[in-house]
Amino acid sequence: MLALKRVVTVAVMVYLLLALLFLLLPAVRTNIAELGSGVSPTDNERNFFYVLSFTGVVVLALHLLVENIDSSVLRRTVAQQDKKINELKAKLYDVHQPATPSTAPAVAYPTAASAAERDLASPQEPTATPPTY
Repeated sequence: MLALKRVVTVAVMVYLLLALLFLLLPAVRTNIAELGSGVSPTDNERNFFYVLSFTGVVVLALHLLVENIDSSVLRRTVAQQDKKINELKAKLYDVHQPATPSTAPAVAYPTAASAAERDLASPQEPTATPPTY
């Protein structure tokens, strides 16, 4: 896909250089336009610009098509890699989890009995009344 994208990009660049050459140098344009037939110079140039614009449309369409295909392929590849990364993270998480769930809670909350024991062990003096203004 990358090779096709590069070939199309080079074709677009060559077309742009030739189009600039033909548009900026009237002598080159006239000589190239007269190669095809022996009709009037006005008809030659009209046909030349028709062919030049038609070729530009084809090259632009080909370039857009290849860019969109490449973009969709890259998005699909990134999505597959993200999915694979998530699966590996899940496996790693499962490996680090303990096999048997513990019955003790992760955080020990005080009970009423432990609070009463704490209060009996170190009695607190009454706090002073805060001043009122």
